[in-house]
Amino acid sequence: MLRIAIQSKGRLHEDTMALLAETGIKVAQGKRSLLEQGRGFPIEVLYLRDDDIPQCVAAGVADIGVVGKNEYAERGEDVKILRGLGFSRCRLSLAVPKEAHCTGLDWFEGKKIATSYPEILKRFLAEKNIRADVHVIAGSVEICPSIGLSDAIFDIVSSGGTLASNNLVEAAVVMESEAVLIAANTISKEKQTVLDELLFRIDAALAANGKKYVLMNVPNDSLDSVIAVLPGTKSPTVMPLATKGWSSVHTVVGEQRLWEIIGKLKELGAQGILVVPIEKMIL
Repeated sequence: MLRIAIQSKGRLHEDTMALLAETGIKVAQGKRSLLEQGRGFPIEVLYLRDDDIPQCVAAGVADIGVVGKNEYAERGEDVKILRGLGFSRCRLSLAVPKEAHCTGLDWFEGKKIATSYPEILKRFLAEKNIRADVHVIAGSVEICPSIGLSDAIFDIVSSGGTLASNNLVEAAVVMESEAVLIAANTISKEKQTVLDELLFRIDAALAANGKKYVLMNVPNDSLDSVIAVLPGTKSPTVMPLATKGWSSVHTVVGEQRLWEIIGKLKELGAQGILVVPIEKMIL
């Protein structure tokens, strides 16, 4: 039985549960205990605080875990990253009051910086040869400059709304973060087999994210031009239609470029364009 540690609540919890569901793993909803057994796969789910997950995986309490890359970097535990999962994206940034007129990293020399991520910050400051006073705060880091506790902060930024509401602006992005799947460096052969199957399912679910399956009818004299604008995984599928001089073309298109590509296809004479969501992609 493989044991996975995940955050007990919040956005990271919700995104992780959604990913597990995509891989065919069902976990009891409603009132949760600390440990729940999954259905449809030999796995059990351990619910923890996000900052406890790296340590529990390193200690063998859990075999794998889903945690923010920022927590992985801050804790420095003896674990490895297996996959970036692409959700719960954020960044760790230095931020200063709007009126500070910070023009570069030299501004932070001799300043007091409040943060909940002192290890990442200390490594960054050492790398840049900046001497600053790192003041460790457990929470509400963003209010520290306004109450005189610090000159600047180092904290997680998503949309930037929290900074703006506290009269702060980003001065430097130190680290990009997302949810990552981590694992202990030693795992039994039996559990590795289960983990390999889980990774296969995760990869299939992640590969489908942001992708659409596009089908269309194309006049044969436009086939080469249509194929040239399609960014398929390898090459599009082309099949003759019953109507002479026409073919059916099938391909996979990233959602971000979907409408741009569809516009070009229409100009080239494509008709009956059908866009279908993709649940899984086995590459």
